[in-house]
Amino acid sequence: MKPPPQPSAMDALHEAGIHTAVALQAGPPWLEQFWLFLTSHLDPNSIYTICFPLARGLDDNVSIMVLWIALVAEWLNVVLKWFLFGERPYWWIHESGLSSRVQLPLRQFPVTCETGPGSPSGHCMILGAALWPIVSALTKGMSRYTQSRLLKLIPFLVYILLLVAMGLSRIFVLAHFPHQVVTGSLAGMALGWGLQRWPPNFLKCRFFLGMALGLLLSAMALHGLATATGLDLDWSLHRASSRCSDPSWLRLETRPWASLCRVSGTALGLALAARHPLSRRAVQELRGLEPPLGSATLGLLALDLLHKLPKSEDTALWYLNVGARYALGPVLVGSLLPQLILILRRLRATPQNHPRGE
Repeated sequence: MKPPPQPSAMDALHEAGIHTAVALQAGPPWLEQFWLFLTSHLDPNSIYTICFPLARGLDDNVSIMVLWIALVAEWLNVVLKWFLFGERPYWWIHESGLSSRVQLPLRQFPVTCETGPGSPSGHCMILGAALWPIVSALTKGMSRYTQSRLLKLIPFLVYILLLVAMGLSRIFVLAHFPHQVVTGSLAGMALGWGLQRWPPNFLKCRFFLGMALGLLLSAMALHGLATATGLDLDWSLHRASSRCSDPSWLRLETRPWASLCRVSGTALGLALAARHPLSRRAVQELRGLEPPLGSATLGLLALDLLHKLPKSEDTALWYLNVGARYALGPVLVGSLLPQLILILRRLRATPQNHPRGE
Protein backbone atom coordinates (compact mmCIF):
# COMPACT_ATOMS: atom_id res chain seq x y z
CA MET A 1 0.00 0.00 0.00
CA LYS A 2 1.40 3.37 -1.05
CA PRO A 3 1.77 6.03 1.64
CA PRO A 4 -0.39 9.14 1.21
CA PRO A 5 1.27 11.93 -0.77
CA GLN A 6 3.21 14.41 1.33
CA PRO A 7 1.97 18.00 1.23
CA SER A 8 4.16 20.42 -0.67
CA ALA A 9 5.88 23.39 0.91
CA MET A 10 3.21 25.68 -0.56
CA ASP A 11 0.44 23.52 0.89
CA ALA A 12 2.12 23.72 4.30
CA LEU A 13 2.35 27.50 3.94
CA HIS A 14 -1.32 27.69 3.00
CA GLU A 15 -2.36 25.47 5.92
CA ALA A 16 -0.38 27.61 8.36
CA GLY A 17 -2.20 30.64 6.98
CA ILE A 18 -5.55 28.95 7.54
CA HIS A 19 -4.71 28.37 11.19
CA THR A 20 -3.73 32.04 11.48
CA ALA A 21 -7.18 32.98 10.15
CA VAL A 22 -8.82 30.61 12.66
CA ALA A 23 -6.97 32.35 15.50
CA LEU A 24 -7.97 35.80 14.25
CA GLN A 25 -11.63 34.88 13.85
CA ALA A 26 -11.65 33.54 17.41
CA GLY A 27 -10.87 37.02 18.71
CA PRO A 28 -13.25 39.39 20.51
CA PRO A 29 -16.29 40.78 18.63
CA TRP A 30 -15.10 44.39 18.81
CA LEU A 31 -11.90 43.39 17.03
CA GLU A 32 -13.97 41.64 14.36
CA GLN A 33 -15.79 44.90 13.65
CA PHE A 34 -12.44 46.69 13.39
CA TRP A 35 -11.11 44.19 10.83
CA LEU A 36 -14.29 44.43 8.76
CA PHE A 37 -14.28 48.22 8.86
CA LEU A 38 -10.63 48.39 7.80
CA THR A 39 -10.86 45.98 4.90
CA SER A 40 -14.13 47.56 3.69
CA HIS A 41 -13.20 51.23 3.92
CA LEU A 42 -9.52 51.14 2.94
CA ASP A 43 -9.82 49.05 -0.20
CA PRO A 44 -8.03 50.15 -3.43
CA ASN A 45 -11.05 52.25 -4.39
CA SER A 46 -10.52 54.43 -1.30
CA ILE A 47 -7.15 55.59 -2.61
CA TYR A 48 -8.92 57.36 -5.46
CA THR A 49 -11.96 58.59 -3.54
CA ILE A 50 -10.55 59.36 -0.06
CA CYS A 51 -6.74 59.55 0.01
CA PHE A 52 -6.49 61.58 -3.21
CA PRO A 53 -8.76 64.48 -2.17
CA LEU A 54 -7.36 64.46 1.39
CA ALA A 55 -3.83 64.70 0.02
CA ARG A 56 -4.79 68.02 -1.57
CA GLY A 57 -4.77 69.41 1.96
CA LEU A 58 -1.01 68.81 1.93
CA ASP A 59 -0.03 69.73 -1.62
CA ASP A 60 -1.37 69.46 -5.17
CA ASN A 61 1.69 67.55 -6.35
CA VAL A 62 1.35 65.10 -3.46
CA SER A 63 -2.26 64.38 -4.37
CA ILE A 64 -1.42 63.79 -8.03
CA MET A 65 1.52 61.61 -6.98
CA VAL A 66 -0.89 59.51 -4.92
CA LEU A 67 -3.02 58.88 -8.00
CA TRP A 68 -0.05 58.20 -10.25
CA ILE A 69 1.53 55.66 -7.89
CA ALA A 70 -1.85 54.04 -7.17
CA LEU A 71 -2.69 53.42 -10.81
CA VAL A 72 0.75 51.97 -11.59
CA ALA A 73 0.61 49.77 -8.48
CA GLU A 74 -2.88 48.54 -9.29
CA TRP A 75 -1.99 47.70 -12.90
CA LEU A 76 1.11 45.81 -11.77
CA ASN A 77 -0.91 44.02 -9.08
CA VAL A 78 -3.40 42.77 -11.69
CA VAL A 79 -0.61 41.46 -13.93
CA LEU A 80 1.15 39.75 -11.02
CA LYS A 81 -2.09 38.11 -9.92
CA TRP A 82 -2.71 36.81 -13.42
CA PHE A 83 0.65 35.07 -13.69
CA LEU A 84 1.34 34.04 -10.08
CA PHE A 85 -1.90 32.04 -9.83
CA GLY A 86 -2.30 32.70 -6.11
CA GLU A 87 -5.00 30.84 -4.20
CA ARG A 88 -7.42 32.45 -1.77
CA PRO A 89 -8.17 30.88 1.64
CA TYR A 90 -11.95 30.76 1.29
CA TRP A 91 -11.78 28.47 -1.72
CA TRP A 92 -8.45 26.72 -1.02
CA ILE A 93 -9.75 25.03 2.14
CA HIS A 94 -12.31 23.24 -0.06
CA GLU A 95 -10.21 22.67 -3.17
CA SER A 96 -7.37 21.17 -1.12
CA GLY A 97 -9.68 18.91 0.90
CA LEU A 98 -8.56 20.48 4.19
CA SER A 99 -12.12 21.30 5.24
CA SER A 100 -13.09 17.61 4.95
CA ARG A 101 -10.11 16.44 7.04
CA VAL A 102 -10.11 19.08 9.78
CA GLN A 103 -12.95 20.82 11.60
CA LEU A 104 -12.45 24.51 10.79
CA PRO A 105 -14.61 27.10 12.59
CA LEU A 106 -14.24 29.66 9.78
CA ARG A 107 -16.77 32.17 8.48
CA GLN A 108 -17.08 34.11 5.27
CA PHE A 109 -18.17 37.76 5.10
CA PRO A 110 -19.61 39.99 2.36
CA VAL A 111 -16.05 41.26 1.65
CA THR A 112 -14.57 37.75 1.51
CA CYS A 113 -15.49 36.69 -2.01
CA GLU A 114 -12.83 38.46 -4.08
CA THR A 115 -12.93 37.03 -7.59
CA GLY A 116 -9.36 37.64 -8.77
CA PRO A 117 -6.32 35.50 -7.89
CA GLY A 118 -4.83 36.06 -4.47
CA SER A 119 -1.14 36.85 -4.82
CA PRO A 120 -0.03 39.48 -3.98
CA SER A 121 -2.61 41.29 -1.85
CA GLY A 122 -3.95 44.28 -3.76
CA HIS A 123 -5.23 45.99 -0.62
CA CYS A 124 -1.74 45.94 0.93
CA MET A 125 0.23 46.59 -2.26
CA ILE A 126 -1.81 49.54 -3.53
CA LEU A 127 -2.26 51.07 -0.08
CA GLY A 128 1.45 50.71 0.71
CA ALA A 129 2.47 52.30 -2.58
CA ALA A 130 -0.06 55.15 -2.72
CA LEU A 131 0.40 56.27 0.88
CA TRP A 132 4.17 56.62 0.51
CA PRO A 133 4.11 60.22 -0.85
CA ILE A 134 1.70 61.24 1.93
CA VAL A 135 3.96 59.74 4.58
CA SER A 136 6.98 61.47 3.04
CA ALA A 137 5.19 64.83 2.98
CA LEU A 138 4.06 64.44 6.61
CA THR A 139 7.58 63.49 7.69
CA LYS A 140 9.00 66.61 6.01
CA GLY A 141 6.29 68.67 7.66
CA MET A 142 7.23 67.27 11.08
CA SER A 143 10.83 68.35 10.47
CA ARG A 144 9.73 71.99 10.45
CA TYR A 145 8.39 71.79 13.98
CA THR A 146 10.70 69.39 15.81
CA GLN A 147 14.26 68.09 15.77
CA SER A 148 13.32 64.87 17.57
CA ARG A 149 14.00 61.81 15.41
CA LEU A 150 11.30 59.87 17.21
CA LEU A 151 8.63 62.46 16.44
CA LYS A 152 9.76 62.64 12.82
CA LEU A 153 9.23 58.89 12.56
CA ILE A 154 5.62 59.04 13.76
CA PRO A 155 4.07 59.20 10.23
CA PHE A 156 6.18 56.26 9.09
CA LEU A 157 5.34 54.22 12.21
CA VAL A 158 1.61 54.87 11.71
CA TYR A 159 2.04 53.83 8.07
CA ILE A 160 3.65 50.52 9.08
CA LEU A 161 0.99 49.84 11.71
CA LEU A 162 -1.73 50.55 9.15
CA LEU A 163 -0.21 48.07 6.69
CA VAL A 164 0.08 45.42 9.41
CA ALA A 165 -3.54 45.98 10.43
CA MET A 166 -4.68 45.86 6.81
CA GLY A 167 -2.83 42.59 6.29
CA LEU A 168 -4.43 41.04 9.39
CA SER A 169 -7.87 42.18 8.26
CA ARG A 170 -7.39 40.48 4.88
CA ILE A 171 -6.35 37.25 6.60
CA PHE A 172 -9.31 37.54 8.97
CA VAL A 173 -11.90 37.69 6.16
CA LEU A 174 -10.24 34.74 4.34
CA ALA A 175 -9.31 36.87 1.33
CA HIS A 176 -5.54 36.30 1.62
CA PHE A 177 -2.85 34.12 3.16
CA PRO A 178 -0.17 35.75 5.37
CA HIS A 179 2.58 35.41 2.76
CA GLN A 180 0.39 37.24 0.23
CA VAL A 181 -0.13 40.26 2.46
CA VAL A 182 3.58 40.36 3.36
CA THR A 183 4.69 40.28 -0.28
CA GLY A 184 1.99 42.81 -1.20
CA SER A 185 3.08 45.21 1.54
CA LEU A 186 6.78 44.95 0.68
CA ALA A 187 6.08 45.37 -3.05
CA GLY A 188 3.89 48.40 -2.34
CA MET A 189 6.52 50.06 -0.15
CA ALA A 190 9.26 49.46 -2.73
CA LEU A 191 7.05 50.72 -5.56
CA GLY A 192 6.02 53.85 -3.65
CA TRP A 193 9.63 54.65 -2.78
CA GLY A 194 10.85 54.07 -6.32
CA LEU A 195 8.11 55.95 -8.18
CA GLN A 196 8.39 58.96 -5.89
CA ARG A 197 12.07 59.28 -6.74
CA TRP A 198 11.28 59.52 -10.46
CA PRO A 199 8.00 61.44 -10.80
CA PRO A 200 6.57 62.10 -14.28
CA ASN A 201 5.89 65.53 -15.70
CA PHE A 202 2.41 66.16 -14.33
CA LEU A 203 1.78 68.96 -16.83
CA LYS A 204 2.08 66.75 -19.91
CA CYS A 205 -1.36 65.74 -21.13
CA ARG A 206 0.08 63.42 -23.78
CA PHE A 207 2.01 61.42 -21.20
CA PHE A 208 -1.08 60.50 -19.17
CA LEU A 209 -3.16 59.97 -22.30
CA GLY A 210 -0.52 57.53 -23.54
CA MET A 211 -0.52 55.83 -20.12
CA ALA A 212 -4.32 55.47 -20.19
CA LEU A 213 -4.19 53.70 -23.54
CA GLY A 214 -0.95 51.84 -22.84
CA LEU A 215 -2.01 50.33 -19.52
CA LEU A 216 -5.33 49.09 -20.87
CA LEU A 217 -4.04 47.81 -24.23
CA SER A 218 -0.99 46.14 -22.70
CA ALA A 219 -3.18 44.30 -20.18
CA MET A 220 -5.51 43.19 -22.97
CA ALA A 221 -2.51 42.01 -25.02
CA LEU A 222 -1.06 40.04 -22.09
CA HIS A 223 -4.43 38.44 -21.41
CA GLY A 224 -4.88 37.57 -25.09
CA LEU A 225 -1.39 36.08 -25.45
CA ALA A 226 -1.81 34.02 -22.29
CA THR A 227 -5.18 32.72 -23.49
CA ALA A 228 -3.68 31.86 -26.89
CA THR A 229 -1.00 29.75 -25.20
CA GLY A 230 -3.59 27.81 -23.22
CA LEU A 231 -3.41 29.64 -19.89
CA ASP A 232 -6.77 30.25 -18.24
CA LEU A 233 -6.33 33.60 -16.49
CA ASP A 234 -9.99 33.59 -15.48
CA TRP A 235 -9.73 30.38 -13.43
CA SER A 236 -10.28 32.25 -10.18
CA LEU A 237 -13.77 33.37 -11.26
CA HIS A 238 -14.91 29.74 -11.35
CA ARG A 239 -13.36 28.98 -7.96
CA ALA A 240 -14.97 32.07 -6.42
CA SER A 241 -18.39 31.30 -7.88
CA SER A 242 -18.39 27.73 -6.59
CA ARG A 243 -16.98 28.40 -3.10
CA CYS A 244 -18.59 31.68 -2.04
CA SER A 245 -21.21 31.19 0.68
CA ASP A 246 -23.55 33.81 -0.78
CA PRO A 247 -23.69 34.51 -4.55
CA SER A 248 -24.67 38.12 -3.86
CA TRP A 249 -21.21 38.67 -2.35
CA LEU A 250 -19.57 38.15 -5.76
CA ARG A 251 -19.08 41.74 -6.92
CA LEU A 252 -17.97 43.02 -10.32
CA GLU A 253 -15.67 45.59 -8.70
CA THR A 254 -13.42 42.77 -7.42
CA ARG A 255 -12.65 41.49 -10.92
CA PRO A 256 -9.30 42.30 -12.54
CA TRP A 257 -10.95 44.12 -15.44
CA ALA A 258 -12.69 46.46 -13.01
CA SER A 259 -9.25 47.39 -11.66
CA LEU A 260 -7.97 48.01 -15.18
CA CYS A 261 -10.95 50.26 -15.96
CA ARG A 262 -10.22 52.20 -12.76
CA VAL A 263 -6.55 52.51 -13.68
CA SER A 264 -7.15 53.61 -17.27
CA GLY A 265 -9.93 55.98 -16.28
CA THR A 266 -7.75 57.65 -13.66
CA ALA A 267 -4.88 58.07 -16.14
CA LEU A 268 -7.32 59.63 -18.60
CA GLY A 269 -8.58 61.95 -15.85
CA LEU A 270 -5.01 63.07 -15.10
CA ALA A 271 -4.57 63.78 -18.82
CA LEU A 272 -7.71 65.92 -18.89
CA ALA A 273 -6.67 67.73 -15.71
CA ALA A 274 -3.24 68.44 -17.23
CA ARG A 275 -4.97 69.75 -20.36
CA HIS A 276 -6.85 72.37 -18.34
CA PRO A 277 -4.61 73.24 -15.37
CA LEU A 278 -5.31 76.04 -12.90
CA SER A 279 -3.59 79.33 -13.59
CA ARG A 280 -0.73 80.46 -11.35
CA ARG A 281 -2.93 83.19 -9.92
CA ALA A 282 -5.63 80.64 -9.07
CA VAL A 283 -3.10 78.37 -7.37
CA GLN A 284 -1.78 81.28 -5.30
CA GLU A 285 -5.30 82.27 -4.27
CA LEU A 286 -6.13 78.73 -3.25
CA ARG A 287 -2.98 78.50 -1.15
CA GLY A 288 -4.13 81.53 0.76
CA LEU A 289 -7.47 80.01 1.68
CA GLU A 290 -8.06 78.90 5.29
CA PRO A 291 -8.47 76.19 6.36
CA PRO A 292 -6.33 74.27 3.82
CA LEU A 293 -8.54 71.19 4.07
CA GLY A 294 -11.64 73.05 2.91
CA SER A 295 -11.25 72.09 -0.75
CA ALA A 296 -10.22 68.57 0.28
CA THR A 297 -13.46 68.14 2.23
CA LEU A 298 -15.49 69.40 -0.69
CA GLY A 299 -13.63 67.00 -2.96
CA LEU A 300 -14.43 64.11 -0.63
CA LEU A 301 -18.12 64.91 -0.70
CA ALA A 302 -18.18 65.34 -4.48
CA LEU A 303 -16.39 62.04 -5.14
CA ASP A 304 -18.60 60.23 -2.67
CA LEU A 305 -21.68 61.49 -4.49
CA LEU A 306 -20.16 60.64 -7.89
CA HIS A 307 -19.46 57.03 -6.99
CA LYS A 308 -22.82 56.49 -5.28
CA LEU A 309 -24.70 57.17 -8.50
CA PRO A 310 -26.35 54.00 -9.86
CA LYS A 311 -24.50 51.89 -12.41
CA SER A 312 -25.82 49.93 -15.36
CA GLU A 313 -26.63 46.25 -14.84
CA ASP A 314 -25.13 45.38 -18.21
CA THR A 315 -21.55 44.19 -17.65
CA ALA A 316 -19.96 46.04 -20.58
CA LEU A 317 -21.75 49.28 -19.72
CA TRP A 318 -20.82 48.78 -16.07
CA TYR A 319 -17.13 48.68 -16.94
CA LEU A 320 -17.49 51.74 -19.19
CA ASN A 321 -19.32 53.56 -16.41
CA VAL A 322 -16.54 52.80 -13.92
CA GLY A 323 -13.88 54.11 -16.30
CA ALA A 324 -15.85 57.32 -16.89
CA ARG A 325 -16.31 58.00 -13.16
CA TYR A 326 -12.63 57.58 -12.39
CA ALA A 327 -11.75 59.78 -15.36
CA LEU A 328 -13.99 62.52 -13.98
CA GLY A 329 -12.49 62.31 -10.47
CA PRO A 330 -9.13 64.08 -11.08
CA VAL A 331 -10.83 66.75 -13.21
CA LEU A 332 -13.52 67.35 -10.61
CA VAL A 333 -11.15 67.58 -7.64
CA GLY A 334 -8.17 69.12 -9.40
CA SER A 335 -9.83 71.72 -11.60
CA LEU A 336 -13.62 72.15 -11.45
CA LEU A 337 -14.07 72.35 -7.68
CA PRO A 338 -11.10 74.71 -7.10
CA GLN A 339 -12.48 77.01 -9.78
CA LEU A 340 -15.88 76.93 -8.09
CA ILE A 341 -14.29 77.77 -4.72
CA LEU A 342 -12.48 80.75 -6.25
CA ILE A 343 -15.62 82.03 -7.97
CA LEU A 344 -17.61 81.86 -4.72
CA ARG A 345 -14.79 83.52 -2.81
CA ARG A 346 -14.55 86.37 -5.30
CA LEU A 347 -18.31 86.87 -5.22
CA ARG A 348 -18.22 87.17 -1.44
CA ALA A 349 -15.30 89.58 -1.61
CA THR A 350 -17.02 91.82 -4.18
CA PRO A 351 -18.55 94.88 -2.43
CA GLN A 352 -22.27 95.21 -2.99
CA ASN A 353 -23.71 98.49 -4.25
CA HIS A 354 -26.43 99.63 -1.88
CA PRO A 355 -28.65 102.65 -2.54
CA ARG A 356 -27.79 105.62 -0.39
CA GLY A 357 -30.28 106.58 2.26
CA GLU A 358 -32.05 109.94 2.13
